[in-house]
Amino acid sequence: MTIVDSGNGTEEEPVDDGDLAPVDDAVIGRAFRWSALALVLLTCAGFALWAYLRPDPKAAPQLAPTLAPAQAQEKALAAPELPFTDITAEAGIQFRHVTGGYGEKWLPETMGAGCAFFDLEGDGDMDLMLVNGANWPERGPVDAPTPTPALYRNDGRGNFEDVTRAFGLDTSFYGMGVAVADVDGDGDRDLFFTGVGGNRLFLREGERFVERADSSGVRGDPLGWSTGAGFFDCDRDGDLDLFVCSYVRWSREIDQGIAYSIDGTNRNFGPPKNYGGSHCSLYLNNGSGSFRDVSKAAGVTVTNRAMGTPVGKALGLAFTDFDSDGWPDVFVANDTTANFLFRNRGDGSFEEIGVQAGVAYDATGASTGAMGVDVGDFRNEGSLAIAVGNFANEPTSFYVAARDTWRFSDTTLAEGVGGPSRQALKFGVLFLDVDLDGRLDLFQTNGHLDEDIERLQKSQRYRQPSQLFWNVGPRARASFAEVPREKVGALATPVVGRGAAYADVDGDGDLDLLITQCGDRPLLLRNEQSLAPHWLRVRLVGGPGNPDGIGARLTLAAGGLTQRRDLWPTRSYLSQVEPVVTFGLGTCAKVDSLEVLWPDGVAQQHPVDAIDRVIVVERR
Repeated sequence: MTIVDSGNGTEEEPVDDGDLAPVDDAVIGRAFRWSALALVLLTCAGFALWAYLRPDPKAAPQLAPTLAPAQAQEKALAAPELPFTDITAEAGIQFRHVTGGYGEKWLPETMGAGCAFFDLEGDGDMDLMLVNGANWPERGPVDAPTPTPALYRNDGRGNFEDVTRAFGLDTSFYGMGVAVADVDGDGDRDLFFTGVGGNRLFLREGERFVERADSSGVRGDPLGWSTGAGFFDCDRDGDLDLFVCSYVRWSREIDQGIAYSIDGTNRNFGPPKNYGGSHCSLYLNNGSGSFRDVSKAAGVTVTNRAMGTPVGKALGLAFTDFDSDGWPDVFVANDTTANFLFRNRGDGSFEEIGVQAGVAYDATGASTGAMGVDVGDFRNEGSLAIAVGNFANEPTSFYVAARDTWRFSDTTLAEGVGGPSRQALKFGVLFLDVDLDGRLDLFQTNGHLDEDIERLQKSQRYRQPSQLFWNVGPRARASFAEVPREKVGALATPVVGRGAAYADVDGDGDLDLLITQCGDRPLLLRNEQSLAPHWLRVRLVGGPGNPDGIGARLTLAAGGLTQRRDLWPTRSYLSQVEPVVTFGLGTCAKVDSLEVLWPDGVAQQHPVDAIDRVIVVERR
């Protein structure tokens, strides 16, 4: 998260590669750069020759109608109209994020906060939790209401009511991320917040949320700065455990001592390379809402062996079972240091294999300013992709692995994402099927850090449009094409984008988007696509410790195409999407099969007699 291009002379920290001998991260990066550069040149030459000589590919099974080859190629390269409308004010959302900034330019003021869609009352409607910052204590009284998070209840038609005070959440703290789950097994959803100055856990007790971070054992370091967080059943015992990311070692005294400046005169927000790293944390659920910290024993505290200091500067977080062995794994996006991939060994411990798996660095061997992250099967063939939103002048990273393997390749340029994503400063990224054609599209929200950036760097803007990459499908050589701004409506509104989440807020079957802004109001964007596709939405009812079925894998077959979707609400940047799986069906009017693989490994077939509706699958 640097103000200047972090690809030019960014200092990098040593990384501990598990069983490998201790080495310096900068040395690894330089070696990667030279070897990767040669590989990239050879690959580009080979790819150009292959692209020139190869015949037109045969059309793979699609949900859309079959077209003649020339028509198919033309259709594949032209994204449809996919407009969004800003309904924030109309929906009743009055929230505005507070950074606490008053001219001193403390680093946390740049990072914004996340959001979460979840079902507050069990009525099937997706309600909204918005995280807020706070005023710095030394600032003293200010002429404005005390900032608090905001809880909005949805009436099922996209109208929201502020119920923050009614549910006991009108309390001020410097929040960053949010995660939602039933942590105490009572059937309702509880709220976990990360932030500057330790974590907060609010358990639902009757009609209110009551803070229980200290008694539950998840407060964390009261002087720490936690960021991304999410719930997953890491030991498959039926209750949900908690993974928490931490950013850098920060205090106002440390920040003041750095005195970072771009122009040599004015103070600016300093890059993370000027701060020490921090450890991630893993808390095992004891089954009744209390947790125990097993971070070190589980192997998620990655330390530089030579210096004994933490390596990570973690922001984004995503879960999935990468090798389909039944155990959920963890990807962590680190800002200016190597990304982590924690492989679940199945014995209560994790192995960090980011370098071996090919996701620690970009294609040139450099670490990136990584922010948000998402994981998805964008080809509908079982191969997983990891998308990472990076800093300005670094393209969005796009790592792809073959089915059930750990070996990833950086295919950013080949998949059509690299060029259009390079200039923007990316935060939240999401895979979602915007047009419900059965293929996952890619969304990213953008925004810079400093309001003065336009004066300091002419190529940059503080407010930047979000971007939507349409999944072209197998008929084209690149999987994604950026949808022109004139085709996406309010989605192209310049924002100081940070967190992003999706949900069907109005019950019409397609997915709407929520973008949080740093120091500004969020944008609730209603999906107005008019292609009239068919769809199916699946809501799971799991066991008492995991009522939403978090971690389940759903596989749907229809029209000769098989879609695999994993139910992991934690994704994007400091945020959580709705705990419902949406399958786009395009013109296909019949589902052949639907299978749910529950987190404990039990597979369950569920008949689908009708489409264009929400169905509920209960754990048998």
